[in-house]
Amino acid sequence: MSGIQRILSQRWPWVTAAGLVVILFVFLSGIVSIRIGSPTPERPLGSVEDIEKLAEREDLNVLFILIDTLRAEKMSVYGYERPTTPFLDRLAREGIVFDKHLSQSSWTKCSMASLWTGLYPSRSGITRFEHVLSEEAELPAETFKKAGYKTTGLYRNGWVEGYFGFSQGFDVYVRPAPQIPDLAIRMSNPTIRVGGTDVDALESAEEFIRIHGRERWFLYVHLMDIHEYLYDQLSAAFGSDHPDIYDNSILRTDMILEEFFAVLEQGGYLDNTIVVIGSDHGEAFNERGLEGHARAVYRETTMVPLIISLPFRLKEGIRVNQPTRNVDIWPTVFDLIGLDSPEYTDGQSQVPTVLAAGRNEAPPIDSGIGFAHLDQTWGMRNRESAPTVAVSEGPYRLVHSARQNAPSFTTQELFNASEDPLELTDLADEEPETTERLKRLALEYLADTPQWDDQPDDLEIDEVQLNQLRALGYSVP
Repeated sequence: MSGIQRILSQRWPWVTAAGLVVILFVFLSGIVSIRIGSPTPERPLGSVEDIEKLAEREDLNVLFILIDTLRAEKMSVYGYERPTTPFLDRLAREGIVFDKHLSQSSWTKCSMASLWTGLYPSRSGITRFEHVLSEEAELPAETFKKAGYKTTGLYRNGWVEGYFGFSQGFDVYVRPAPQIPDLAIRMSNPTIRVGGTDVDALESAEEFIRIHGRERWFLYVHLMDIHEYLYDQLSAAFGSDHPDIYDNSILRTDMILEEFFAVLEQGGYLDNTIVVIGSDHGEAFNERGLEGHARAVYRETTMVPLIISLPFRLKEGIRVNQPTRNVDIWPTVFDLIGLDSPEYTDGQSQVPTVLAAGRNEAPPIDSGIGFAHLDQTWGMRNRESAPTVAVSEGPYRLVHSARQNAPSFTTQELFNASEDPLELTDLADEEPETTERLKRLALEYLADTPQWDDQPDDLEIDEVQLNQLRALGYSVP
């Protein structure tokens, strides 16, 4: 039984049997090798000056964990009243947290294309279900590979399949082989599909690090259990209503991540690894008559977490209160480790902002402008594009929406988070000047064209591929 699975099993016969196996092993070999339960060595303390010196190191690895469908406001690390993320809370207290972080879409494929390329959706060229990333894009895995890193991607979401162009630069890019979920999970989730869980991805990640851990590596792990609202008897802490189950699922993901990190820490792998934890989009719970995601670009589906854990502990974690965006992730990481980002990116390094926050200094000047984009007809063949764009500037968010049946007709909604934290009160009529100014930014954004000289043809998706995507709960033709 793997380290990750141990935390998911609480039945005493199995624990007793495991204990007898360990005793027998010790008796026969005289070698004690117990990963879980042994003291975990603490990483050394570091400082803001140590963050500046990271780029001088030649031993750094990067682990990127993408937690699909994770809404920042539902995490205790972001102030949620329920203790949904006790492990990530501890990680955040010792690392860097970005408090106002915006994803570029509420739909995985569009969001991930922007995250990987550092381009907003209008320039990445990925806004509909059949679009394919251009080979002209230099994805982070390609940058790492050119720098001599071993690159591996482990994903569980079909919208980031290799045939959409997301495998560029990876030595290995695979969907982890599914195992039959633990009995406790199947009992708690009677409708669960036998398609594996995030434990499969984390066990595959463990295996990768066991083999390549002493090389320089970049590892991407895309988790999906929160998207599927998966929880078990240990994480059933908050009730059984729809939002409660979502919270239960977040807690379970936090638990298995804690187990995974214990394995890495006890192996000494965190001493030279930068860990980036983010999400592609959030989740709506009927705040304005909408459930789920991939339907709109309001705050509930676009405000996501970003946590960076360093190869050392900070005595006092750094909280970045300036607005940041998913397009900023890789310019920031590359700046930290001393690699160059592609020149075409819309994102920018947030390292100067991090250093200023760590020193309690005024942050560098930033426009504070961010875009989130969703084509409302993204999953419909032969339908005219009907884009919805959210323009964020300081506390303001303008949502510029085209009607599906009349894309030339648009509506504007304006929100001010400083006065209305949930952004439920439309101020468009009360503040016409701000509305018009942000509308112009939305129209300028929509006038942008893809970065690439040779935009690839749309992918002809076969029925098997479509069924894989439908299995995620999406309505595609």
